[in-house]
This record gives sequence, C-alpha cells and structure tokens, in this order.
Amino acid sequence: MEHKGTVTIGTERLTLRRFTEEDAVKMYENWASDPEVTRFMTWPPHAAPEVTRAVIGSWIPEYENPSYYNWIIELKEIGEPIGSISAVKIDESVSSAEVGYCMGRKWWGRGIMPEALRAVTAFLFDEVGVNRVEATHDLNNPKSGRVMDKAGMKQEGILRQAGLNNQGICDKVVHAILKEDIRQA
Repeated sequence: MEHKGTVTIGTERLTLRRFTEEDAVKMYENWASDPEVTRFMTWPPHAAPEVTRAVIGSWIPEYENPSYYNWIIELKEIGEPIGSISAVKIDESVSSAEVGYCMGRKWWGRGIMPEALRAVTAFLFDEVGVNRVEATHDLNNPKSGRVMDKAGMKQEGILRQAGLNNQGICDKVVHAILKEDIRQA
C-alpha cells in the first residue's frame, strides 16, 4: 500500500475534501446535531457548535499522517458540507480499509452517499493499493446497507451482537468489495 493521505476527490455532484475549522457550523447544523442522523453512530449528537469545532480541531492535525483518510462531503450545487466519509480502520497486513460515513437527513435518498462511497473506494483501490474495502451497519439500519449495495459492495454476513452504537449492542452486517470485483464488472 502507498498512502496518499486525504486528497481532494471530485465526482459529478460532490467534492470530497479535508475538514477545515470553517466547516464546524455547517457540520453541526447539517448532520452532527441531528439525533436521527446519529441514531446508529458510535458518537452522540453534538450538543453545541463548540463540540463540533473541537472534534474538527482534533482531526485537522491528523492530516499530517499519510494513512489518515477523512473527507467532508460537499455538495457542489449548494457549495456546503452535507456529510462525511472516512477510512475508520486500515489493516496493512491484508491491504484492507473499513469505511464509515454519515450525511444530513435532508439529502438522504438522492444517491449522494453511494456516489461518495464509490469515489472513495476507487481512490483506495487505484491510488493507495488497497485490495479490500468493507463497511458495516447495524442490522436495524438497512438503508445504510442499501448504500453499500449501490456502491457495488456485497453483503458477506452478520456478526451477532458484535457492534456497539447509540442504540446499544447490535448485530453488525458486513459488506465488502474487492479490487478484483471491479475488474470483473
């Protein structure tokens, strides 16, 4: 694997880029403070913009690490951040990355997250040299699984009582795509 760090990625509708301190208010307003968005996340809704500002402040220095991948999702048509996507775990021993994401409710159901996930997957395969990209979701959150399916991932199984999120202990559904799956398509 050849780490590149969080570089800007463009798609037809999106710009995936590094977080900046200026993103705190929109992140707070558009998704981080919404209990429905954070329902299946591992972090609680932010109580105030200062919480969001502190979180972003802790991420920015990490961009110096070339194996750190954390993008804000900016919708080009409105020019503001609407969500985030990141490699939450890299396993060098098997050349794999686990991806996590969230997005403001206002933009759900428009194909935006599958577009972002496809772009990040292509970057990880083509630029970083990852062989496997995976993602998981709470069994009670099938909409997240549909995002993974639309991005070309296949469900591999259910890990019973293997996850923990704001709902408590949960069954985790694992989806993944291999680099060879792209070549065969």
